[in-house]
Amino acid sequence: MGPELERRLSPHVSVIIIHVRGFDPLTNTLKSVLTSKYDNLEVVLVDNGSTDGSIGLTQQAFGDKIRVLKITGNIGFVRACNYALERVQGDYVVLLNDDTVVDPDWLTRLVDVAESDSSIVACQPKLRMLKSPDFFEFNGACGGMIDLCGIPFTRGRLFDKTEEDFGQYDKTVEVFWASGAAMFLRLKAAREVGYLDDLFYFQMEEIDLSWRLRMRGYKVVSVPSSIVYHLGGGTPVPRTSFLKHRNNLLMLAKNYSFRSLAVFLPIRLFMDAGYLAYLSSKGRSKFGLDAFASYVWMLRNMRKVIQTRRASQNIRIVPDGVIRSSMAKTSVAFQYYILGRRAFSQLSGLPLPRSSYVNEGLLIARRTGRFLEVGSVF
Repeated sequence: MGPELERRLSPHVSVIIIHVRGFDPLTNTLKSVLTSKYDNLEVVLVDNGSTDGSIGLTQQAFGDKIRVLKITGNIGFVRACNYALERVQGDYVVLLNDDTVVDPDWLTRLVDVAESDSSIVACQPKLRMLKSPDFFEFNGACGGMIDLCGIPFTRGRLFDKTEEDFGQYDKTVEVFWASGAAMFLRLKAAREVGYLDDLFYFQMEEIDLSWRLRMRGYKVVSVPSSIVYHLGGGTPVPRTSFLKHRNNLLMLAKNYSFRSLAVFLPIRLFMDAGYLAYLSSKGRSKFGLDAFASYVWMLRNMRKVIQTRRASQNIRIVPDGVIRSSMAKTSVAFQYYILGRRAFSQLSGLPLPRSSYVNEGLLIARRTGRFLEVGSVF
């Protein structure tokens, strides 16, 4: 089979990169993507209101190797992603941050897993820190999970600690959500559920999308053989802590059934009160107050919440009980703060047996790995 025939048979992938500022990180991202071993791809660079001249320099450097979509003004990450998603065609898309560096085989590994099962519509590569590549990157690590109270966590990072990566989570396995830093999607499925929710603006939008895909009976899978390095923190967003809390509550309100909300929302309110008390004792009460500001926002914007909930519930074909079975049964906050469990491999109450997520032999041989403090609220 010749190269041209192989290219025609390979699924088409559009790699979408949203950009606001910074030439050097973007250049590193584009160089690595364009040297991917996977040939049937296009690179779509979205100019989300940049003003530093970086887009012009990028066009000079890469020419027709990239396709540029220009937006007047910064419309926010979520809307910029949707703008691009509406303007691409093909089989798959990747929402890739503009401060990442990808391995040459990253895309081939993701496509191979997605092509093995038509119900797999979202995948996430293993994310490592670009500056400290021995450690998982906190935005997604080795695949996203969530507990019944809506607290997200990952294979490789719990709250403010990220783990050293020594292969302990190198298993391809179904997870609850894929990180937006490098989110691989089957385009048809993304369109079926309505892309990302504009109301989120930034933060948690990929978890919400993953949840809605699950409501249609689809799978989200972690693919550790695909590796992406992420710098992170390159695009500061005002009130990130507030957005994380608000969007987390919004996600629960729109995607849970009323029965589930009646059970888990009061528990979550109690936990947030404890969270405020804990942070106050550490001199960081502002982050706890952001949590309660989120409840105020939900009450003041109830009409918007109801509208987005109605849209989400209208796509449901999978009952809530099935969705809950893919969540952690034991509170990850309780295990982390009360029981002192700092590594994902120490958690109990996971949806699948521990051996599905963890290479037990490597853990036994290594005993324990190192941790880095990352300061993330979720």
